[in-house]
Amino acid sequence: MEIIDLEPGDPRLTDDLLPVLRELRPHLTQDLFRQIYAEGYGQGLRFSAAYSPAYGEDEGKSEGGVCVGAAGWRIVATTVAVRKLYVDDLVTAEAARSRGVGHALLAHLEAIARAAGCTSLNLDSGTHRTDAHRFYFRERMAVTAFNFDKKLG
Repeated sequence: MEIIDLEPGDPRLTDDLLPVLRELRPHLTQDLFRQIYAEGYGQGLRFSAAYSPAYGEDEGKSEGGVCVGAAGWRIVATTVAVRKLYVDDLVTAEAARSRGVGHALLAHLEAIARAAGCTSLNLDSGTHRTDAHRFYFRERMAVTAFNFDKKLG
């Protein structure tokens, strides 16, 4: 498996990453995704894609690989953690679940966080996502807060 950090304008964002991301965020169209990344990039938003070799390919080969995981993340300064890596999105393609993709993405993000001097890696997970919660507990993450939300408009 290979994990690649994708920059704005990279065609793999919409060709490879977006179809996987839409399994978690079905409301995203190509245009909306581009708009969000254009605005979010200046706010620190980044995307990483996990690629698995295409079926029948050599395990170490990255060309022709299939995107099987996506992570949207940013490093932010906060009064609570001082500096943390916040994960906006973390999703493994349904066909590739339970094969270590999520673990590999989290390890990649943790390495980025440590290199950037972050004190924590943090994410929110919908209360209905019990399978995801089991995964986060296995990854030694803890529930440390409630997230409150008020819809506007």
